[in-house]
Amino acid sequence: MASGALLPLVDTSGWLVQAAILLALQSGVGALARRVPLARPVTVAVQALVTLLLLTLVFAREQAVAGVIPTPEVFQHFSTLLETGGDDVGRYAIPAPLTDGIRLMVVGGVLVVGLVVDALAVTFRTAAPAGLPLLALYSVAAGLSGDGAGWLWFLLAAAGYLLLLLAEGRDRLSQWGRVFGGSGQAPGRVSAGLDSDGGAIAPVRTGRRIGAVALGIALVVPLALPALDGGLLDGSDGPGGGDGGGGGTISAVNPLVALQDSLNQPEDREVISYRTNAKNTQDLYLRIVSLDKFDGTTWRTTVRDISDVPSRLPDPPGLSPEVRRTEIQTNISADDRYAQNWLPMPYPASQVRIEGRWRYEPVGRALVGDRGQTTRGAQYSVNSLVVEPTAEQLASAPAPRSDLAREFTKVPGSLPSVVASTAREVTEGSANDYERAVKLQDWFSSEGGFTYNTQVRAGSGPSAIARFLDQKEGFCVHFSFAMASMARTLGIPARVAVGFTPGSAQSNGTMSVGLRDAHAWPELYFEGVGWTRFEPTPNRGSVPEYTRPDTPSEDSDSSAVPEPSASTAPSPTPSQSQDCPRDQQQQGGCTSAMPQLTGGSDDEGPPLGWIVGGTLLALIVLVVPSLPMLWRARVRAVRLGSGGRTEADAVARTLAAWEEVTDTAWDHGIAPDESQTPRKAAARIVRVGGLGTGPAESVHRVAAAVEQVLYAPRPQPAPGLGDDVRRLRDGLRTSVSRTTRLRATVAPRSAARVVWAASDRWATLRGRWSQWAIRRWEALRRPARQGG
Repeated sequence: MASGALLPLVDTSGWLVQAAILLALQSGVGALARRVPLARPVTVAVQALVTLLLLTLVFAREQAVAGVIPTPEVFQHFSTLLETGGDDVGRYAIPAPLTDGIRLMVVGGVLVVGLVVDALAVTFRTAAPAGLPLLALYSVAAGLSGDGAGWLWFLLAAAGYLLLLLAEGRDRLSQWGRVFGGSGQAPGRVSAGLDSDGGAIAPVRTGRRIGAVALGIALVVPLALPALDGGLLDGSDGPGGGDGGGGGTISAVNPLVALQDSLNQPEDREVISYRTNAKNTQDLYLRIVSLDKFDGTTWRTTVRDISDVPSRLPDPPGLSPEVRRTEIQTNISADDRYAQNWLPMPYPASQVRIEGRWRYEPVGRALVGDRGQTTRGAQYSVNSLVVEPTAEQLASAPAPRSDLAREFTKVPGSLPSVVASTAREVTEGSANDYERAVKLQDWFSSEGGFTYNTQVRAGSGPSAIARFLDQKEGFCVHFSFAMASMARTLGIPARVAVGFTPGSAQSNGTMSVGLRDAHAWPELYFEGVGWTRFEPTPNRGSVPEYTRPDTPSEDSDSSAVPEPSASTAPSPTPSQSQDCPRDQQQQGGCTSAMPQLTGGSDDEGPPLGWIVGGTLLALIVLVVPSLPMLWRARVRAVRLGSGGRTEADAVARTLAAWEEVTDTAWDHGIAPDESQTPRKAAARIVRVGGLGTGPAESVHRVAAAVEQVLYAPRPQPAPGLGDDVRRLRDGLRTSVSRTTRLRATVAPRSAARVVWAASDRWATLRGRWSQWAIRRWEALRRPARQGG
């Protein structure tokens, strides 16, 4: 039940059926092992071995002997699958495709948790600690799932745990003997701890009520505690605070966590479509949020004040009237499956018309959802400015304001020195900050030998940027982080923006933006122009016109009013970002460096028949060699078990103990001699086995008890015979070699009695069949003789 919490993490549920079958087989083996009975550690070991065989059959049968026997190649294959699964977890967004690596992680994890729970709750009869692995399983699912694992899965897991506690409580109560409740019972009835007709006794009823109250508290109380974000029953997951008034602060989750997942999705699903009156869309990036706080480990958003969305947004900071600008309008539709707390829109926006609970963050000029508000299915209109500075205006920009420069040029002391030294080396000979910025952009995008690769880990820690500069391989996160950090070391205010590239044009006049259009880029501040986009990532997005020497910019046409975008259905063709200007695209001068991505595995595993048949084969391979050991353990438990109190019971129990003595000695190399009396046989066992005083006295006590029940007029039960036999066994195991001990355990000689018993039964059956055949033959011949 607890494993159901993992269902939201993958896009198919076939693994759950597979895990349930394997878990049932694992539990069945444990029940059989306890039935024998085996020692508790041995029971757990047998279950663990069967679990390994089952996983080998399902995931590594091609590397195994006979499809089930593990080999070193099997463990190497498991290691490869787990490593691949870990990479897939970091690569794909939730729900992730069910690749072989992820399937091994979820199925194997469920089996491991099931083994631990079964061992604690059933084998060792301590149900209370069994809740810890169940809690770990639910916590992993809740932590990985963006919206939590859901109250239903929590309820199922908690209910299963309470059932374990209830079963253990009932078992303990039943061992107390008769329990006197408040109501009388019918004559002749004895309670075993539960009244099957009159309902549960008072302690059980109280336990049920406590469990129900605890579940109710866990589900309901967090709703009244705002600090817990509403708990399991609350669907709100927005980062915004406040009650919709004019104040409040915002601390958002870093959106870069999901950026690499989006780039590596096996299907480029459309998330946004828009229609705009801009003549040129190659620079129309849809910006979500800016990351302006750099702590040496990563870039993140700063905790800032938020307010209501004004009817018209204030002018961008630092933008001079001398810089050319054109206002455009863009109508945007978000897909129903795209839920983002930050609102994607062109930068800088001047007016936003949208319904819902949205708040305005003025420094980053971004809109953020309040109290669970997301972009899911949103349709909105944005007026924005197309800012077109010239290279001369950027080159002649004065120094920025001191407060802005102080905040946006701050670098931590933990930043490796190679970052600043590389920045100075790349920009050597530059006359101004604009030339330094262009040189950094060109070094990353074309001249520095960098390669675009979305499979590279984003990395963290102060050395991540230095490692990227050395390996020269990564994706937009690496390029934007590195350029912004290097710009700050040169005294240029910088931050990182996250959003989407413009997308691809559709036949109906709209633009389609897919998951693989997710992007990050640096923004550098120039006084008189404001925050300005640069594009250091090779073959992604478009290089701004103002960074190209002697390249005129295209005009934007605002004469036409855009039509509302009505298309929110996924595009039939995957979206591709515009990697270079249109003239070079038409001439074939640009090639896409989009990595070839492989989707998740659609294989749901081997068929059910293979699993069942292979499991039976694995059980045969495991159980058949263990039959002598299992039979011997079972016989020992029956012989030394408690018996009745009558004289006949005393005789049978004593003789069974003596049989166990002779068989134990036989297992350790002392063959039985049926011609000797019990007293002489005991002396022979002591002599040949080299027993010490304690085990020798135990053997003689058992022999004396046998003579007493065989020859005494009124046989009396002898106490402690089971303990005497166990002391004998311990003494023999101490005196023999390790090989003899191993054979006595794994292949006991006394197991030959099974063959003898089977031979005797076969001879008896043959005799009976022969007698029946003779009688039948005579019956058939008798009428023939009478007729003659």
